[in-house]
Amino acid sequence: MNPSTPPALRPDLALICDWIRPGSHILDLACGEGTLLAHLAAHQQVTGYGLEIDDDEVARCIDVGVNVIQADIDDGLRDFESGSFDYVVMTQALQALQRPDEAIAEILRVGKVGIVTFPNFGHWRVRSALAAGKMPVTPALPDMWYDTPNIHLCTVNDFEALCSQRGWRVLARRLLDRSHQEGLRIRLAPNLFSEVALYMLQAPQAAGESR
Repeated sequence: MNPSTPPALRPDLALICDWIRPGSHILDLACGEGTLLAHLAAHQQVTGYGLEIDDDEVARCIDVGVNVIQADIDDGLRDFESGSFDYVVMTQALQALQRPDEAIAEILRVGKVGIVTFPNFGHWRVRSALAAGKMPVTPALPDMWYDTPNIHLCTVNDFEALCSQRGWRVLARRLLDRSHQEGLRIRLAPNLFSEVALYMLQAPQAAGESR
């Protein structure tokens, strides 16, 4: 049976594709229906696996021809050897994990480069909602407080402070508004005006080896 046609890429996933070299070996964590991997395999000759816990999403990955492993990121990546992937990608899942810091450490152990994206809890809409005494509901954080999967939200400043503390090298970042665009306001005050953050990271030992 031929794989079905994967859905169109979200704008943030299209930006991630620009960071990934053709022919790379990739692990996509919380890969959903496999959209990113299917696109990369078709257009950039990428190989790899998706990791997903949801039964329906695993079935969709199989439908589009993506190699998928059903597993929980919170259980760690102990089944994967260090440096076994060129890139480990995790989009919009960091805030839903029990220990985001440990997950990033594992990403940078297993992958030569890690790519992580998350909603910025420092955006002005979030601050306005909190100032009004309400939990925020925004395009980047669309769920109500009682049914959100998010348990460890962070701001751009928080994330960069963690990277500095752990010695994780930021190779690139893209900070975007609700339309996935960059602009002057974000460049002037990134923690206040960015809604979606994309980071490409490298562990300190990997950075030393690459020089």
